[in-house]
Amino acid sequence: MAPEDPTCVAAAHLRAVAIGASAGGVDALGALLPGLPAGFPLPVLVVLHLPPQRPSQLAAMFNARCAVDVHEAQDKEPIRPGTVYFAPPDYHLLVEPDFTLALSVDPPVLYSRPAIDVLFESASAAYAEGLLAIVLTGASHDGAAGLAAVRRAGGTAWVQQPASAASPVMPAAALRAAGADATYTLSEMGKLLATLAESAPPAHGRLN
Repeated sequence: MAPEDPTCVAAAHLRAVAIGASAGGVDALGALLPGLPAGFPLPVLVVLHLPPQRPSQLAAMFNARCAVDVHEAQDKEPIRPGTVYFAPPDYHLLVEPDFTLALSVDPPVLYSRPAIDVLFESASAAYAEGLLAIVLTGASHDGAAGLAAVRRAGGTAWVQQPASAASPVMPAAALRAAGADATYTLSEMGKLLATLAESAPPAHGRLN
């Protein structure tokens, strides 16, 4: 159930957003990322399950549609505010304790590399209560364990309302395993994300 007051997200404490999606995820991200305003103060880390056999054009496609910078994550890259980072095909995306990105070829998790659980678990260790993690549409259980880690670390968890998802399996699994601070439709979620630009301070990775 969505909170009555969007400010309950405690935007003043947020330092990063992590998003996981699978089946139907391109359209779901298309409802969220282009709505981020120029000057959006937080980095956004995205894992979308992708075929490993070919390069992805997602970052270039979304960069052309978004007011914020969008690119494919690179190993050892410092995390910058107002930037959307897509995990490359066939690599796990992790957040290091020094707020740089890491790419890993460790084994797939729940048959996926990149895996949402890997991103959420590493980002929750780095950002703790400063992380907002979002589970969107998908047909696997990836993201459920990671969202539980986010909540244990004090972060905020949003889940797409399963009934509104192109594939409800992943958001439903996340809710069963971890619960959520709120469930939203994509329209509601997009509006709330945009408001973070008004209430969250610039984030340079560190909780200071």
